[in-house]
Amino acid sequence: MIVSIMQPAYLPWLGFFDRIAASDVLILLDHVLIDRNSKTKFANRNRIRTAQGWTWLTVPIRSKGKHGDLLINEIELNNETDWAAKHWRAIELNYRRAPCFADYAERFHALYERRWEKLADLNAAGHGAFTEALGLTTRTLLSSEMDCRESKDALILELCRKAGASTYISGPFGRDYLKAEDFRAAGIELLFHDYDHPQYKQCFEGFEPYMSTLDLLFNHGPEALPILRRPASLLPA
Repeated sequence: MIVSIMQPAYLPWLGFFDRIAASDVLILLDHVLIDRNSKTKFANRNRIRTAQGWTWLTVPIRSKGKHGDLLINEIELNNETDWAAKHWRAIELNYRRAPCFADYAERFHALYERRWEKLADLNAAGHGAFTEALGLTTRTLLSSEMDCRESKDALILELCRKAGASTYISGPFGRDYLKAEDFRAAGIELLFHDYDHPQYKQCFEGFEPYMSTLDLLFNHGPEALPILRRPASLLPA
């Protein structure tokens, strides 16, 4: 049983889905604090391609008075501004001439026609839209429903055991905190996902990597999954 564990993300990038495609089970780590590291903070934001390069789409969240104690599955959206209409206008403006935009527009426009109160619900709906569009059938579990008691690196190992993992695929930053010997003792193979980002034709001149997977879908449609897959990105601990 190959397991991967990732925090939920808004309009995720290609590497997110490559790791899912390589796994039998995905555990969405939704009961921990939102990641505020500028390099990995994608729970409520991501990038789309523009004629000028790229731009952020950021979902506003309610954080006043929380003092950093924002659990992902409890985060409320700030709907005082019509961020959803703004995001869809930006997506439509920049991708309406993309070859496959019309094939997926209705599916993703639906995300912006509904009023969301919690970030977790928005991201869950987006996750479903992307996996369906890509044809992924990996089973998805929520850490908040798995009766977890550990934290940090011990939490990852606990989740792997609960899911019956024989192999765990970690992101590259796992090298900084995961102990390979603990996984060996548990009989779990530890792999690291060093994603080798593909280059593909975008709807503007030049190439910008690390965009939302929307970019690949709108430009290449059914070829998106074969393009994003990078099996050689999995390296042993």
